[in-house]
Order: sequence, then structure tokens, then C-alpha cells
Amino acid sequence: MIKLENLHKYYGDLHVLKGVSLDIEKGETVTLIGGSGEGKSTLLRCINMLNVPEEGEVFINGQNINEGNLTKARQKIGMVFQSFNLFENLSIMENLTIAPVKILKQKKADAKAKAIEALKVVGLEEKQDAMPSELSNGQKQRVAIARVLTMDPDIILFDEPTAALDPIMTNEVLEIIYKLSQEGMTMVIVTHEMNFAKAVSDRVVYMEKGEIVEIGTPRQIFNPGYNKNEKTKKFVESELRQWELKKVK
Repeated sequence: MIKLENLHKYYGDLHVLKGVSLDIEKGETVTLIGGSGEGKSTLLRCINMLNVPEEGEVFINGQNINEGNLTKARQKIGMVFQSFNLFENLSIMENLTIAPVKILKQKKADAKAKAIEALKVVGLEEKQDAMPSELSNGQKQRVAIARVLTMDPDIILFDEPTAALDPIMTNEVLEIIYKLSQEGMTMVIVTHEMNFAKAVSDRVVYMEKGEIVEIGTPRQIFNPGYNKNEKTKKFVESELRQWELKKVK
């Protein structure tokens, strides 16, 4: 469903992505892990061309979106950001129906019915008339996921969706993402939540300095006995150790 070929991305003299290639199958959940500033979010944004690579090609469902198919492709690629990006001056229902009405040309009644369906999925049907300012950060992120679902995406991209949330709210959001993975949604997730990556992923991609260092199943990447790349091993051990320390505290 997603094919990335030899992607290079620069910010000035900074070479952020260095020839990244990756294939993601339909229904697969792939998590991108690694330290901050290693190119994970940039790679994610290249999939829907929010960041346009200087070199390389992106294929969605076999179509090269570098060659004029971007608008159509984006309609089937949902993205959830860590900062929610809700319209603060619109109600939750208005936030969820504006894109289906204006972009997909749906009737308002149909868009509203779809929005209610999506709010049920994230457990917030009763908040349809609320304003974003009335919601907790966890609820806002769940609304952001519902907004993506109203567009009937084939692919959902998550850019550190729990970064701004406390542990309880984090669990609420992760449960919804896990449910979507079980239902066969194709997803690419940038996350620092190693235990979540272990639970939700079909494959885990470890990135460092703009390159893919290793790709494996969760059992391979997170198993201490698996003979993985030394960089991957050190990163995973460090992250899991920090998680254990947080749990003790």
C-alpha cells in the first residue's frame, strides 16, 4: 500500500533523510522508533508530502504521488498530530463535518451521521456539541482521531499522538489506536511508547541519523536474546529501562 524509494530530505545543509526505502503492506501497523531528531517525523510527513523530499519517490496503492496524484491520495491518508489541530472556534461536530462536506462534497446530514459513528468509536458521542476548549487533551486527541475516520481513510499516520498527554489520557488514546490496528487499518506510527510499539506493531523500524538501521517484528526488536544491530539493542534497552524506572516512581 505504501512504497518509499530512496527518500532524501534536506533542511538547508542538514541531511535529514538519507536514502530511506520502505514497503508497508495493506492492513499492516508499522511503528517508527528512535531518538529525537533522527528523521522519524520527517519520514512520516513525506508519505503524504507535507514534507516534500528532494530525491526519491512515494507510491500509494501503486500510484506515484510525486507525479500529480497528490490531492487524490491525500483524501485517503489521514494524519493525527501530537498538537490535535482542532478548530477552536468550531464545535466538535463542526470540526468533524467540515472536511467531508467541503472536500468530499457530502450532504451535511450524511456527514453528521458519519461523524456520530466516528465519535462512538472513540467514546465521545456525548461531546458532539461541545467546544474544543471544554475537552481535556486526551479527549481532544480522540476527537482528532474521529475527524480522520470521517474521511474513510485507507491509511492513518500518527505523529507521536500521546506526546502531550498524561499517562491516563495516553492509555485512552493508545487503546483506540490498538483497536484500529486489530480492525486492519493500515497505520504508520511515530512513538516513544516502547511497550505500545511492542503490542500494536506488525513491524518496528528503528531509525538513526536519517537512516533505517533495522526492521523487525516486535518479538525480534524487543527480545533481549535476539541478535539485533548493536545500535538498536542499546536504544531499546535504554528506553525499556527508563520505562521501568517511571513505573517504580
